[in-house]
Amino acid sequence: MEDVKTPVKPCPQCGKPSVQKYRPFCSARCKQVDLGKWFNEAYVIPGEETIPANDEDGE
Repeated sequence: MEDVKTPVKPCPQCGKPSVQKYRPFCSARCKQVDLGKWFNEAYVIPGEETIPANDEDGE
């Protein structure tokens, strides 16, 4: 059977070729930079802001 390899995609942080160990990133550093962006809320999913039900009654 043939060994089929997937094409190497660039790292989403720096654009270098990704490495299997850190996929889809090229290094542990780029992986940590991405995680930090999630923690700092740099990435958001668009949507309407909602008010929790317990805040509507004014208590």
